[in-house]
Amino acid sequence: MKGDLLSGIDLPQGTLDLLILKTLNLEPQHGWGISERIRQISREVLQVQQGSLYPALHRLERRGWIRATWGVSDNNRRAKYYELTPAGRSQLEDASASWRKLSAAVQIILDTA
Repeated sequence: MKGDLLSGIDLPQGTLDLLILKTLNLEPQHGWGISERIRQISREVLQVQQGSLYPALHRLERRGWIRATWGVSDNNRRAKYYELTPAGRSQLEDASASWRKLSAAVQIILDTA
């Protein structure tokens, strides 16, 4: 996953998938909307590049965690909108729990080592 997000931060495998699933948990979005939401919520620390975003969206769709439908964007352009499936919601819960466990363990080490 190296290079998926800006700021020179190497993220653990699956992090981009988790961020996409979490973003889509709020509402269906098109690709640009997903990347903008991640950028805004992270206070511009995380900026998903198109070269990482669209392969991730296709991967999540193949796994059955999201589905895509065509719609019209706010600027009146045709866009593919992605939404979570029930399997995607389950995956989001599992991945969120794993991420919290990992980050808590790292935090303990940073606080004590």
